Amino acid sequence: MSVSVVIPCYRSARTLPALVTGVVAVLRELSVRYEVILVVDGSPDDTWRAATELAQRVEGVRALHLSRNYGQHNALVAGIREAQCEVVVTMDDDLQHPPGQIPLLLAALEDDGLDLVYGVPHREEHGLVRNLASRSVKTAMAGGLGIRTARTISAFRAFRTRLRDGFQQLSGPHACVDVALSWATTRVGSVGVQMSERGHGRSNYTPGMLLRHAVNMLLGYSAAPLRAASYLGFLIGTVGLLLGGVVLWRFASGDTTVAGFTTIASMITLFSSAQLISVGVLGEYVGRIHGNGMGRPTYVVCERVGSPAGPAVPRQPGGASVAVHAAAGSGPGER
Repeated sequence: MSVSVVIPCYRSARTLPALVTGVVAVLRELSVRYEVILVVDGSPDDTWRAATELAQRVEGVRALHLSRNYGQHNALVAGIREAQCEVVVTMDDDLQHPPGQIPLLLAALEDDGLDLVYGVPHREEHGLVRNLASRSVKTAMAGGLGIRTARTISAFRAFRTRLRDGFQQLSGPHACVDVALSWATTRVGSVGVQMSERGHGRSNYTPGMLLRHAVNMLLGYSAAPLRAASYLGFLIGTVGLLLGGVVLWRFASGDTTVAGFTTIASMITLFSSAQLISVGVLGEYVGRIHGNGMGRPTYVVCERVGSPAGPAVPRQPGGASVAVHAAAGSGPGER
């Protein structure tokens, strides 16, 4: 087996040295051919400089610099397309995904004959509001997109590189790796992993951003909102027929009055609301089609540093971690 570890990086100059050191140590211990791909997503701090130094000093580490901030999933797509090994592992840059848990993902991938394995935390590592928002995104994926395994999705994943052929034509600014992977396989599993506290700073994924991500997935990868607008139209039409029947019955029975403004105003409001919602949903789809037609890129790589994956390193009891620290030339806090 050979392993490509893809790490999207944003404001992570302080955590990258410790993270890369840990990942390389684990992969050397496994005695596999490996590479670590750091995708710097237009970060405004010194993340690119830290990634460049690591790529120049540590064998098997490569760094990609995107020309601007495209978003986590777009950065992941860039790294996945650069991968040269048989298996791709993706993880966050904030040390919440311990490198020591990578072998659990790889073992589940091999032992269970799966194509895709997610690392599910034994304990949710975020606050109440963030966890609720995360569950909302997964519920949207499970219901709106028909992905049965959506509730086990996480950013800590391992999958066979051949799956990227299933989304080779993926383009445009609205990318979602998990939806794209669901196009390529149904052999998906999960394994419990231990998560750590964030190494530095705060998460860039706020609850609002997670909810926007859920809306993006529904509008970008599903026709469910259009169907919902149609159902809403049928519902409002049914209400209108019922109200019309009531009016005709009262007219036939002689129970009519001049008054009726409230009923008419309510019906107009309901119909207008249904029409505006339908037009708004349709407008979102047309806008996305227009955006993709303009040729907006998923990402643009402006710089590459580092060499391709090297050969497997024979296991050396007691010496692997020391060798990695020497190659990295830094402790957890050095930049």
